[in-house]
Amino acid sequence: MAAKSFDLIVIGAGPGGYVAAIRGAQLGMNVAIVEREHLGGICLNWGCIPTKALLRSSEVFHLMHRAKEFGLKADGIGYDLDAVVKRSRKVAGQLSGGIGHLMKKNKITVFMGAAKLAGKGKVSVTTDKGAEDLTAKNIVVATGARARELPGLEADGKLVWTYKHALQPAHMPKKLLVIGSGAIGIEFASFYNTLGADTTVVEVMDRVLPVEDAEISAFAKKAFEKQGMKIMQKAMVKQLDRAKDKVTAHIEVGGKVEKHEFDTVISAVGIVGNVEGLGLEELGVKIDRTHVVTDEYCRTGVDGVYAIGDIAGAPWLAHKASHEGVMVAEHMAGQKVHAIKPESIAGCTYCHPQVASVGYTEAKAKELGYDIKVGRFPFIGNGKAIALGEPEGMIKTVFDAKTGELLGAHMVGVEVTELIQGYVVGRQLETTEEDLMNTVFPHPTLSEMMHEAVLDAYGRVIHM
Repeated sequence: MAAKSFDLIVIGAGPGGYVAAIRGAQLGMNVAIVEREHLGGICLNWGCIPTKALLRSSEVFHLMHRAKEFGLKADGIGYDLDAVVKRSRKVAGQLSGGIGHLMKKNKITVFMGAAKLAGKGKVSVTTDKGAEDLTAKNIVVATGARARELPGLEADGKLVWTYKHALQPAHMPKKLLVIGSGAIGIEFASFYNTLGADTTVVEVMDRVLPVEDAEISAFAKKAFEKQGMKIMQKAMVKQLDRAKDKVTAHIEVGGKVEKHEFDTVISAVGIVGNVEGLGLEELGVKIDRTHVVTDEYCRTGVDGVYAIGDIAGAPWLAHKASHEGVMVAEHMAGQKVHAIKPESIAGCTYCHPQVASVGYTEAKAKELGYDIKVGRFPFIGNGKAIALGEPEGMIKTVFDAKTGELLGAHMVGVEVTELIQGYVVGRQLETTEEDLMNTVFPHPTLSEMMHEAVLDAYGRVIHM
């Protein structure tokens, strides 16, 4: 059977792959996309979207308990875990179906199956109907990543869970151990803790949310502890002894090993790239620690082969993958493109309180040799935050003292994941402190704190 010919073949239909396919089609290319599991990838089906649906349920549950504060009455407050999960799956299903519609609309040929690079410009797809051979001048590898499994801490779906098990829990944990306090770990810890699980978080680094600014991490830790979470920093789970309905965790902290019993463990110790079985190395594509090595334009060094998203390394964020998808499609169409700067990509964590940041932390800016000015503003000084009953949080800005360039912004508090884009746009437009100070922010909004945090860096704060 003759090979089917395309201008572009995309392997993986997550937020990187499907966006690359759509942009390629918009630019007049004949595009094929290969997906072995679900359109929308991990993000839509098992990551970003269903976790937000779960967290929204726990947030509403939390607010119901606070009804009295708002002059309201709510009796017999409870939850139905199956119904919470069902809503989350319905949201994911709706969006995954939407991707199918977008593929049709953009006349993209979808192959459901496993892909392998069979040579230069060749992709072999194994579907349930047999094998298909495809050819194209350009190939985009967007196969994503999966949960890292540490020896002895492997998931079994009953006592020890990955994020997938945690999204469809077989039972409600009573005593929960979360290993790892990055975004995935802390979001699940926040969800289950709010629903009443006695939650312990173990983090090997010296603070929770270790990629965030140290001050924000410290603030978040205090908030988590106030909610009843136990946080163990500079700690490591050495082994798990599994019994019928309990796990004994050996946790090394301060040079001593402590034993703690749990009924459920969630492992969130990072991710590894899906690089196996694709024929990458045979083609000459370099792989370093499970990630494909690329240049700033996501080129692999093998002519016509690009790699985007999680498989191409940090930051492991859906929005980074999508932007890379657009960039590579435009690059292969001969358009002038801008390389994506990791420090211009915002990170958002949807725990309670939320955490969001863009650019350099205070420590990183100092390490890079900048003379800096730092501003801070607390939620307690903002009328809207108090009216919402959410007075706990802070916004922090870091500026270059010489040029006034906004080097970084860091937030913790209600809805900060929606606020951060103001600073992201500012950085994209190469804003200075003067531009931000002269911007009129609407009142009463949480966004006014973004203004005040800038004013504070220059000794001009009004409401503090």
